[in-house]
Amino acid sequence: LSERTNLAGVRHIVLVLSGKGGVGKSTISTELALSLRHSGKKVGILDVDLCGPSIPHMFRVQDNAVHQCDSGWVPVFVDQEKSISLMSIGFLLEKPDDAVVWRGPKKNALIKQFVADVAWGDLDFLIVDTPPGTSDEHISTVEALRPYKPLGAILVTTPQAVSVGDVRRELTFCKKIGLQVLGIVENMSGFVCPHCSECTNIFSKGGGEELAKHAGVPFLGCVPLDPQLSQSLEEGRDFIQEFPKSSAFPALARITQQIL
Repeated sequence: LSERTNLAGVRHIVLVLSGKGGVGKSTISTELALSLRHSGKKVGILDVDLCGPSIPHMFRVQDNAVHQCDSGWVPVFVDQEKSISLMSIGFLLEKPDDAVVWRGPKKNALIKQFVADVAWGDLDFLIVDTPPGTSDEHISTVEALRPYKPLGAILVTTPQAVSVGDVRRELTFCKKIGLQVLGIVENMSGFVCPHCSECTNIFSKGGGEELAKHAGVPFLGCVPLDPQLSQSLEEGRDFIQEFPKSSAFPALARITQQIL
């Protein structure tokens, strides 16, 4: 019964996927949540990256404990206005340095529990940050969410061909499991110099757009690397306040408009 009720108030579910690690899924999930919040939406983030739960750290809430209520776990609010709530495996580890050394069945059981047992309340969007790849955990996540008709997936790539190749496999995965691809985001697409605002393409450029064209899925846009944004994340400054000043903000605002 609890399953029916806990996601009943969630209007749209979006999965953030990539065939590759280190392309910035957690960063994109975080920035997407902020951008949606900026558009006046109530957002939840479900961090199912069991081995690298980095989102609590990005929001400086890694020391928070998760409480139980009658209908399950209460997510952690990351801002005073309670417009972004977060649930992560990071909150359940005894010590922040604990490694999650679990076999498939235990991970899958936890993911199912995560989907069923978090008391989200009313949300416009639930963003699901997934681990890299097309493994067990993805299938469990998609299967557990399927009854709630997820809106679809956003695939994150960096511009290089290697990354694009891995994301191509993720497209096949989405097709196989019947998950709609909302579009592709090319992350780390150029570096914006904090001094002169010149944008340098550290990697190649345009791989994501090319892939989207080939696959016939929407290309949502390029998000530049912004050292000031990364720094505010690292130093735990009020990244929520600083986000609109970032060079990544216009790109994410455009992506968000397309999703809305």
